[in-house]
Amino acid sequence: MKPISRGNKDNTDFRKAPEPAANPACPFCDPGRRGQAVAENGAVIAIKDKYPVTPGHLLIIPRRHTADFFTMTSRELKDAENLIKYLRNKISEDDPTVSGFNIGVNCGEAAGQTITHAHIHLIPRRKGDTESPRGGVRGVIPEKMSY
Repeated sequence: MKPISRGNKDNTDFRKAPEPAANPACPFCDPGRRGQAVAENGAVIAIKDKYPVTPGHLLIIPRRHTADFFTMTSRELKDAENLIKYLRNKISEDDPTVSGFNIGVNCGEAAGQTITHAHIHLIPRRKGDTESPRGGVRGVIPEKMSY
């Protein structure tokens, strides 16, 4: 594996790089959907998942239109991390039946990404919400879930 190169070898001034415009076809760029934010932190917001896996399932999305987790900026990632921690505490305080969380990201069609705008799933879990939670996110390939 190639080592990660350090530094800005071509001297790009990233402060002047234009941010992509909102994509009018993107449901996460829709001002109406963004108006439904349940929480926000700097460069990211949290919205309720339109098709929740469990009650309280949230999506953390950058305000800027960007394709997936790997194209998020350092600031977006840090703001998302802090918002996820805040929401975890809030959900746990508000709902004592929550006893765990799944945090997930789908990058690319082969991984199940259906909306090409970066988003992180925060899924509250409750004892008994599935027959066997063992393996958690390994369930993306069902035959690999149990080990």
